[in-house]
Amino acid sequence: MMKALLAALAMAALILPLRAETVASVASPGKVLSVSISIDGDGRPTYSVSRQGKPVIAESRLGFLLTDAPKLERNLTLASSEVTPHDETWEQPWGEWRFIRNSYNELRLHLKEKIAPGRKLDIVFRVYDDGVGFRYEFPDQAALKNVHIGEELTEFAVADPAEAWWEVGGEWNRYEQLYQHTRLDQVSQAHTPLTVKTDKGLYIAFHEAALVDYAGMWLRRVDGQRLKSVLSPSSQHAAKVTRLAPFNTPWRTMIIADSAPALYMSHLELNLNEPNALGDVKWVKPYKYVGIWWSMHLGLETWGSGPHHGATTENTKRYIDFAAANGFKEVLVEGWNYSWDDDWFANGHELSYTKPYPDFDIKEVAAYAKSKGVKIIGHHETFGKIDNYEAQLPAALDLLASLGYDSIKTGYVADAGGLRVKGPDDKLYYEYHDGQASSVHHLKVVTEAAKRHIAVVDHEPIKDTGLRRTYPNWVSREGARGQEYNAWGNPPNPPNHESLLFFTRMLAGPFDFTPGALSLTGKGGQKIQNTIAHQLADYIVIYSPVEMACDLPENYAKYAAAFQFIKDVPTDWQDTQVLAGEPGEYVALARKDRKSNNWYLGAVGDNSKRSLTVKLDFLDKKHHWVAETYLDGKDADWDLNPHAIDIAKRDVKPGETLTLNLARGGGAAIRFVAK
Repeated sequence: MMKALLAALAMAALILPLRAETVASVASPGKVLSVSISIDGDGRPTYSVSRQGKPVIAESRLGFLLTDAPKLERNLTLASSEVTPHDETWEQPWGEWRFIRNSYNELRLHLKEKIAPGRKLDIVFRVYDDGVGFRYEFPDQAALKNVHIGEELTEFAVADPAEAWWEVGGEWNRYEQLYQHTRLDQVSQAHTPLTVKTDKGLYIAFHEAALVDYAGMWLRRVDGQRLKSVLSPSSQHAAKVTRLAPFNTPWRTMIIADSAPALYMSHLELNLNEPNALGDVKWVKPYKYVGIWWSMHLGLETWGSGPHHGATTENTKRYIDFAAANGFKEVLVEGWNYSWDDDWFANGHELSYTKPYPDFDIKEVAAYAKSKGVKIIGHHETFGKIDNYEAQLPAALDLLASLGYDSIKTGYVADAGGLRVKGPDDKLYYEYHDGQASSVHHLKVVTEAAKRHIAVVDHEPIKDTGLRRTYPNWVSREGARGQEYNAWGNPPNPPNHESLLFFTRMLAGPFDFTPGALSLTGKGGQKIQNTIAHQLADYIVIYSPVEMACDLPENYAKYAAAFQFIKDVPTDWQDTQVLAGEPGEYVALARKDRKSNNWYLGAVGDNSKRSLTVKLDFLDKKHHWVAETYLDGKDADWDLNPHAIDIAKRDVKPGETLTLNLARGGGAAIRFVAK
């Protein structure tokens, strides 16, 4: 009997996890959030997060699987740790806020294996009052010099039952998928940012910061509400990440707040990036632009050569004239270069970035634009053939710089897993848009462009992780369903698209959404599921320092009264305040112009009528205020009466309460002018 009991106890000891011991902890400066680190009897480290003493993230795994060495996750001990406070305020050269406070307490853990070869791993936590960021640091060491990461073992175990807003990760259409709203325990594999709301009313947004020379992170639900990191694959190596120590991983981030608006008000990812590495960046200037783009999505003109070619000298001059007459600083021209003809996916390797089509005189266009006080935005579509692009990159950028261009829009139209790169062995490989090879490529383009004082806006990009702080010429990108889906998408963007983007994709950073389709009509007469006031509100809701007015010039002439708001609205801000909102339902926010005392308010809703009340506490008492309002008309409805709009002016007072009546698919845009 005793032998059987001892055997049962021995078996239980093998099955049951050994009790973990808390070895370190750190609290945020205001004691709102705290992080605890534990190591169990097998030497496995875990972390947990609490908010005001209540669990937010239960014990969650840390560590790595390596492809050429034992996993780095057990037999670890804490050699030492230290906590360091930090508090600074830094200035953005452009952005949603001019000044950003960066206040946190840092916990640095030095872990070491208890067995040979005694590998070392540091983990650094930075704890803010509104979030947590942590990363792994591989020190310089003989025991682990060449690091081949098969997978991260990082987990995020959400403690309380929750719902989630997410888009599937790792599928063919990159980040351009419709968001889903489910219970958290129904998530499969998601891109970040992934936003959740617990049943107790706490909001958490999971993402990453400073993605440099590393694979992007997806989140896979493994059981219950436990999310596990999954790194984007590599086709060049068995490992998903290959690096030479010393190096750091990106930061794994969690914004934690008691309201949805507070998620957007956090600066967590920006603060976790390194300061500006480019020096004086006064040459990076926010602007609004028009261009030869929407007409192609409508099927009226073509990117390729032929009788309907859009990028002709004369057509570009027409857009330059329109830009100059209406205060737009730049003109985008797509389809100007060889070879957009035939099958893009098959022939992308034939694209030239220095040879224009015969009907586009690149020098004449640049000179004409200069004479009108306008610049041209260069366009470099790669169709995913980045080996071809990189081979031409210096010459392509030199050409643009010589013609006075100060911006380029790059594109990577290819299915997920379809980026063609040249490996160090000179062989061609096909990679994911958020894999390590893509991370390296995008920074190469940004840094090469910076040498020539050129800003970069990329479409079909790698995700935004706040690197605009380090490289301020990386001004915007796509990375979600933009306006073009309203032209030909099946289905088009739903009425709640922007109110959902605001609390998911927009937490990552600027989005070149290309708003302003005042015609509200896509290809073949497809209805855009917005009112005209909603399209105006997008200029406030969907932030980018470079904002397009995407519609055709003749449509702006047709809707001239509404177009006035697009001409007036700036793209660079002193301050931003989110006034109200819930993911996928509605959002209302105000932004203050960096160059004047004026404020701008934008609000968008979903597929139902609703009334929002907003208090004008953001207006100061030093000025007299006139509100120029662009509101849904009485009978406005995205389907039945989308162009019904009420445009008016009236005096308002600081602290006054406004009621905004949003139609189905509706919105509100207001300019507050200081007198």
